[in-house]
Amino acid sequence: MTLEVRAPLSGWALALAEVPDEVFAQAMAGDGVAIDPTSDVVCAPFDGVVVPVGEARHAVTVRAANGVEALIHVGIDTVALGGRGFELLARPGDRVAAGAPLLRFDMDAVAREAKSLVTPVVLCAKGSVTRRATGRKVAQGEVLFEVESGEDAGASRAGADSASRRFRVPFDHGLHVRPAALIAAALRPHLAEVELVLHGRSGNARSAVALMALGARCGDTVEARATGSDALGALEALASVLSAVADAPARAELPRASPVPGRIEGVVASRGVSVGIAARLSQRDEPVIEAGAGAKTDSRALRSALDAVEGHLASLADSAQGPRRDLLLAHAELLRDPALTGQANDLIRAGKSAAFAWRSATRASAQTLAALEDARMNERAADLRDLERQVLRALRGEAIASARELAPQSVVIADDLMPSQLIALDPSRLAGICLARGGATSHVAILAASAGVPMLVAAGPAVLDVAEGTPVVLDAEHGWIDVDPPPAEVASAAQAASQRAAQRAADLANAHEPALTLDGVRIVVNANAGSLADAVSAMEHGADGCGLLRTEFLFLDRREAPGEDEQADQYTRIAQAFGGKPVNVRTLDIGGDKPIAYLPLPREDNPALGLRGVRTSLANPELLRVQLRAIARAASKAPCRVLVPMVNDPEEIAALRAHAPGDLPAIGVMIETPAAALAARALAEHVDFLSIGSNDLAQYTLAIDRGHPDLARKLDALHPAVLRLIAATVEGARAHGRSVSVCGAMASDVDALPLLIGLGVHEISATPSTIPRLKRTVRGLHAGECAELARRALAQESAAAVRDLAAQARAPSQSSSGVSP
Repeated sequence: MTLEVRAPLSGWALALAEVPDEVFAQAMAGDGVAIDPTSDVVCAPFDGVVVPVGEARHAVTVRAANGVEALIHVGIDTVALGGRGFELLARPGDRVAAGAPLLRFDMDAVAREAKSLVTPVVLCAKGSVTRRATGRKVAQGEVLFEVESGEDAGASRAGADSASRRFRVPFDHGLHVRPAALIAAALRPHLAEVELVLHGRSGNARSAVALMALGARCGDTVEARATGSDALGALEALASVLSAVADAPARAELPRASPVPGRIEGVVASRGVSVGIAARLSQRDEPVIEAGAGAKTDSRALRSALDAVEGHLASLADSAQGPRRDLLLAHAELLRDPALTGQANDLIRAGKSAAFAWRSATRASAQTLAALEDARMNERAADLRDLERQVLRALRGEAIASARELAPQSVVIADDLMPSQLIALDPSRLAGICLARGGATSHVAILAASAGVPMLVAAGPAVLDVAEGTPVVLDAEHGWIDVDPPPAEVASAAQAASQRAAQRAADLANAHEPALTLDGVRIVVNANAGSLADAVSAMEHGADGCGLLRTEFLFLDRREAPGEDEQADQYTRIAQAFGGKPVNVRTLDIGGDKPIAYLPLPREDNPALGLRGVRTSLANPELLRVQLRAIARAASKAPCRVLVPMVNDPEEIAALRAHAPGDLPAIGVMIETPAAALAARALAEHVDFLSIGSNDLAQYTLAIDRGHPDLARKLDALHPAVLRLIAATVEGARAHGRSVSVCGAMASDVDALPLLIGLGVHEISATPSTIPRLKRTVRGLHAGECAELARRALAQESAAAVRDLAAQARAPSQSSSGVSP
């Protein structure tokens, strides 16, 4: 029996292969024809009944009396619009005649937000397409193709064997047409009948319409029932699409019921307090097809996707500054990594698809980096996972930056967060972030701090039980999130947040004044910087100078090392931006943990214990000589000093001086290892100042990776062992009259400030945005009392005990002001 399928729209008829989406182009969603529309009303293609397709408004299906079903999917990736721009004109179950209006859409609005307006018209059930009209204009109502209906192909698949298995739906938008097509494609080689069951409803797993009609959402658990001689094989095929979350822990499932209201503790990554509602953000892996379409086709597709993501990153970097710009440029450089792309292309030549090859290459590299148990390497592994997702989105033809639409005052709740996900969120609606995992010094934490977004990490799986829309108070001052607190507590927290905002404004107004303790001790509050934009921000926030200028920004985003003239110009411009205040220029801190393309370095099993900092510079003397000459030239125009990273003994300083020009300015060293802290007296004899890198010092002392998701809570620079090493450093420097500064996260921690002052540290270098508050905190402290507090802290047994001691010391001022320091 032949059925005429008439054009539901006017426009240009295309072969499915021309649709800019691989699922439709490869006919995985069904055979048919596509239309690039010139009209905005979708009409019935034949007499029949409107079939329910869940909550979809961008697609409609009609079933003829002989069982033939035609799906009309308006545009590509329009499921992400959530129904915006679409108006249903017929209801599920309505009987319609050919040409009856089914839905209307706003062509301009949909075209602006969707990837394409091209509208596939495909068969969803039995029948085969004949005599199709393509490559020409068609009018609504004109015959588009014909269908020869026959017996349902599934009828012959039945058998005596049966099996069932439960899966979770991993797709962000539920079982819409793309994942439904992937499921059907996975089942194609198998004879068994498979149906999915949800909430008492069932649907043929080979039918996109039937699956869409289930209304399955991301995180829903569905039961798959297979009947036939290869039932188990069919379920295994289904697992290839859904298994990414089928065996995942329950905490990853969405949506979840709200737990009993209470308090969940975490690690402060970016200070602040916010009152808002929970916004759940998931990171689910979209399945990829392993088999390729041909090496030439897949290589071209991968290259196109890489170029698209690189262009996207470059566009974002053009309007970014500070840490955000640095991260975007670093990601762009990773995309050009020849080892990564080479591994992916090897897999493509072996017959794998572009998506499968890219995922395999990035995950293998990320796993290797993560196994090295070094914080910086873990950050690189996280970067690779982020780039994996972005390139896969480009390969699927989706928007590279997939942003969740947030309600006002949203506190994002997630297991972890990728930098690209944070960058894509609307900052005007983002009130805070709370992650189950993550580290306080990760790239996402740095981005949040630079944007002034309160953030907790390492809160544990309990936070993933917080339901969407639950009222929360995120206290990233004390390190907890209160879930569904009583209205009185919410009001109190909102008032406190308002007071803090007023306090921040007052702090900024006074930020350019010196920071003097109550007993007259001057504390120098410098800024960390990694670009000219950072220098400008530092001066706006009242920095007394630059305690740490990271020079890696000049070396990472390029194919060859910067020359002496370029370096001298950059250092001079940044130093002059600090208005004559001192600037410590750190020599290149690069190594096996932060590889650069033009610097050949050996592979190391543990880069944290290998070529790093000064060791790398001494192994590449010409690179070192060029940088030292450039710093010396900058110092002739602005007050610059040299700061050398990862020094352990005076021999390394002597070796570095052998490569220095005669007019080299003052030299200081970073104290980042227990060895350097214990050798501070000897080092101070040979240099002009010391600077403690608290992040690395804490890691090397406690043997905890700062990026470790399970141990991040235990990595605390206020551990008594770390404090004793700081005390030893100050004592060693004092013997030769040298100053000691502290940079790293500890320097931006107001809880650590009284202890540092008490240990004899009178100079810190912090994140620019924290400087006004740090200065205000100094003005409320008494140096003599800080010394007594530090003496008591050194006698404690744990970081928690030290923090409790510090909390008790500041309690009186908190109760009188209502605002923590």
